Amino acid sequence: MASVSVAFFDLDLTLISVNSASLWIRREVRLGHLSRWQAARGAWWIGLYQLGIANMEDAIRQAVQTLAGEVEADLERRTNEFWDQEVVDTIRPGARSTVESHRKRGDHLVLLTSSSNYLGGAAARDMNLDDVLSNRFAVRDGVLTGDVIDPVCYGTGKLVEAKEYLRKTDQSLAEATFYTDSYSDLPLLEKVGTPVAVHPDPRLARAARRRGWAVVDWR
Repeated sequence: MASVSVAFFDLDLTLISVNSASLWIRREVRLGHLSRWQAARGAWWIGLYQLGIANMEDAIRQAVQTLAGEVEADLERRTNEFWDQEVVDTIRPGARSTVESHRKRGDHLVLLTSSSNYLGGAAARDMNLDDVLSNRFAVRDGVLTGDVIDPVCYGTGKLVEAKEYLRKTDQSLAEATFYTDSYSDLPLLEKVGTPVAVHPDPRLARAARRRGWAVVDWR
């Protein structure tokens, strides 16, 4: 019996054509769940990261701290509404056809995203994916503490999550495929058997050309 392969899919700017975090911040401010000061603080951390002054793990931890005291059920409900109202229509046409192609081959389909497990869950349900690896938030008595459960699912953290997932399912990185737009995902791209750059950012586009990786357009 042939072994099952795993296809990992990034979410933002890969399966979907937008950065969901930016849309989420604007929506939360508009609905009064996030102050303009909190939104500006998040943007400040992102700006520091883009300037090379701060790393994205710090930015993610800072963003999650703003959720301390939130009731988890309320956040999950708002996230599902956000997905249905603002994100689902941004799924790239080629993303759905590629997912379906892997499904027909019998591959295991896994969303691997730096987004929250709440948004990841909504995306996986809509696209009928098998599992979700994402950032998970610590919860105590149904209330978010403001902490991220390590490892932060970003950069090398994605590689850690993928390796642990494959270990538990007795599958191999060499037989896995990974679709992403971002150079930050290079640690995992360099380890899987089939790395695929989807609408890559400039640095990933250069890396893909040098390494001879596939570059695809899902519009």
